[in-house]
Amino acid sequence: MDFNIKVYETFNLFGREFWITTTVINTWIVGIFLIAFALFTRMALKNFQNVPKGFQNFVEAIVEAMDNFVTSTMDEKYSSYGGWFFGIMVFILVSNLSGLVGLRPPTADIATTFALAFMTFFLIHFLGIKKGKGEYFKGYLEPLPAFLPLNIIGELAIPISLSFRLFGNMLGGLIIMSMVYELFPIYLKIGLPAVLHGYFDVFSGSLQSFIFVVLSMTFIRSKLPD
Repeated sequence: MDFNIKVYETFNLFGREFWITTTVINTWIVGIFLIAFALFTRMALKNFQNVPKGFQNFVEAIVEAMDNFVTSTMDEKYSSYGGWFFGIMVFILVSNLSGLVGLRPPTADIATTFALAFMTFFLIHFLGIKKGKGEYFKGYLEPLPAFLPLNIIGELAIPISLSFRLFGNMLGGLIIMSMVYELFPIYLKIGLPAVLHGYFDVFSGSLQSFIFVVLSMTFIRSKLPD
């Protein structure tokens, strides 16, 4: 599960040992890239135009698509959460695509995917309690009070399934690509890796980021009142 992860530095903080690993460094790289792109976008849109064109048109199209996606999945009154889901989707997507530039995708580490899944898990129950109130707790006793333990187990399974789905797909692609580069003869390393990167990093990476967000929205929506 820690395939190809290196520990670069260790340090103690509050009596506990922390590691600076490949995943941590690559997550910083992804984060710096996203922050830099956000600042670039902010500067590029400084002179806002009523009739969008060029880069502004591209940005507005993405934002509008995400708003429509959140509205159709969760309901219009919860469209304000579009920014959160957009951020999660972009982070996962860029992390998945980072393999194209030789980085080990942070999402190929269970620690990263579980952290993302746990944030969704927290949001599910926070919004469920905030919006649903008594109805939220009543749902654990349906269809009969005897189903309470099973309902609790089902809720605990959500972050596990979310994290392992993303982690398994990205780690599987990473292992296959590493085998191709290490075991195949030189003449197969010219065109074959490009095709495999196109599938595992671009297609599968984009699909998994979309699936993660869709499932997160669906789980959250199931806890919200109509």
